[in-house]
Amino acid sequence: MRTPVIAGNWKMNKTVAEAVALASEIKEKVAGVENVKIIVCPVFTAVKSVADVLKGTNVKVGAQDMYWETSGAYTGEVSGEMLMEAGAEYVIIGHSERRQYFGETNETVNKKLKKALSIGLKPIVCIGETLADREAGTTEAVVGKQVKEGFVGLTAEEMKGTIIAYEPVWAIGTGKTATAEQAEAVHAFVRNLIAQLWDKETADAVIIQYGGSMKPENVASLLAQPDIDGGLIGGAALKADSFEKLVKF
Repeated sequence: MRTPVIAGNWKMNKTVAEAVALASEIKEKVAGVENVKIIVCPVFTAVKSVADVLKGTNVKVGAQDMYWETSGAYTGEVSGEMLMEAGAEYVIIGHSERRQYFGETNETVNKKLKKALSIGLKPIVCIGETLADREAGTTEAVVGKQVKEGFVGLTAEEMKGTIIAYEPVWAIGTGKTATAEQAEAVHAFVRNLIAQLWDKETADAVIIQYGGSMKPENVASLLAQPDIDGGLIGGAALKADSFEKLVKF
């Protein structure tokens, strides 16, 4: 049985003071929850402060991106080692917004993923199709390419240590929503593809989160699906009350 993972992606929100306040509130509200892995991913400047607040609790800390080199002349970038020193245990890689606005590709996702795994930082890798892809009927081709190119060169053990977040980009902040059945169909496709590329044992072990506007209203129907193992949460993660409801689905 796979343990569900609920991760809050705070995106470019919350100053350090606001992040500390939110983390403190979440810590109180979800204390004692043991059947779900809980992660919050603040902005870089708040990672250490949030990690200090959550140290020793059941809420883990992640970052929202990283670079694949340890150090060097890469102005504006942050390395995985720096994130770990600040207290991050997880890192989001290849989020649709990074792909859309900042030139992230399957190749750069692969470099970041391999680097994260090599230093013991646990990756949450995002995949997903746009509205144009969905309407053209190319969802499986697009998502399949992201998996094949983004995860190339990983061992079965490394795959098992990688969380995948399926984001139907067309259902994020657009007012359109994927039904639980639509989401499950892509999750099942991805799991079957992993079984083909690696093996069934690996596919059965991999956590595949849903990242398309999961809210308290739809969390139960989504997580009832056999291949949906939690959520990568955007807006609903910015308020402790709604995040608590998702964790306690």
